[in-house]
Amino acid sequence: MTDALTTDRPAAQARAEPRSESIADRARASAAALTAADARSGSLRRLSDESWNLIADTGILRALQPKRWGGGETSVVEFAEGVIEIGRSSASAGWVSSVVGVHPWQIALFSEEGQQDVWGGNPARALASSYTPTGKIEKVPGGYRVSGRWSFSSGIERCDGVILGSIDGEREINGHAYPDFISAVLDRDQYTIEDVWHTAGLRGTGSNNVIVDGAFVPAHRVQSHLEYTKGLGAALPGQQRNTAALYRIPWAVLFNLIITAGALGAAYGFLDLWTAETAGRRTNYGTLLRDEAVVQDHLAEATFGIDGARLRLVRAGRELLEIAEADEIPSEELRAFYRWDLAKSAQSAVDAVSDLMRSASGRTAYVEHPLHGKFQDVMAASGHAFLFSDPLGRAYAGRKLGSTKLPEVHL
Repeated sequence: MTDALTTDRPAAQARAEPRSESIADRARASAAALTAADARSGSLRRLSDESWNLIADTGILRALQPKRWGGGETSVVEFAEGVIEIGRSSASAGWVSSVVGVHPWQIALFSEEGQQDVWGGNPARALASSYTPTGKIEKVPGGYRVSGRWSFSSGIERCDGVILGSIDGEREINGHAYPDFISAVLDRDQYTIEDVWHTAGLRGTGSNNVIVDGAFVPAHRVQSHLEYTKGLGAALPGQQRNTAALYRIPWAVLFNLIITAGALGAAYGFLDLWTAETAGRRTNYGTLLRDEAVVQDHLAEATFGIDGARLRLVRAGRELLEIAEADEIPSEELRAFYRWDLAKSAQSAVDAVSDLMRSASGRTAYVEHPLHGKFQDVMAASGHAFLFSDPLGRAYAGRKLGSTKLPEVHL
């Protein structure tokens, strides 16, 4: 195999058929190969052919796609656990799995015409994204005109299209006007990729810029996020045929959950390596560090923090699905709680990793030290906007207290 950007894409995705074992099981079975491929992805600054094929073989890229399109239509918890286990071996592969893997869920909410446009020619088609509204998507006759630059599009070179976000004026929902945040789906020939991803962490994600110069997108390829948030309860076009409870989970909370999973995979990868490295290290006086009480305490505390974050993620996924299965809508307060709980969980795992890094060898300052790269992966993941927990804590606690001074966050 080569690492040409166009090679092996359809074949790799086509192998991702539903199987009896879980995605996490298949990720664990591929752990050694994922670990070996991670270095190659880092040097390429995007996922190598081997990394991409390995994650495709787990089924993660199509896990949230409707069954009628050949997808797994699996549970959110199985998806997130798969992301964590992939990320445990390769933080970059886990991160791309999370963000590219969630896009079939969103496309399932589009109209049948929109879904047919995306998947009709290739149901295994993968899409990248960049939601931060740094470019313009403006309404024109028959659709929208897209122009500008978007950043942090993970896995963009490996995908056959992209979902871009922007704000197009205002829209009224239940008597209130809100900035209309929308998503538009573009084909691969409608944008160029700007190679800017020179980073210390998550190097293999290839999270480059996307540049668009006046591309036209038909209306059926555009959807307002207000329908996922302020307008929850009104049926979305895709829900007419994609009736599983999975497709009634609120977008903002689901997106927070999968980003948290990506960060936790990186945290577990660091924890595993730190443990292996420390078990054989000796002090300057020749004694084994594994026998030192303070070292044992550090590991116990870190494990508690990272495992606790994972348990809260699983709880959120299960409860959200139960609510959707009951055909109910979680309140704004509850949605704010889940977003806060998920983001804070990710940050607590990052804190645990930072504590372990402080107690690691001073040689971790060298870039070739294996813990250096793992640590940088965790730090890069922690910077995602959806993991900035402060406003989410206020969004939850303010509602709990009955405050009218609330931060603007997606719920």
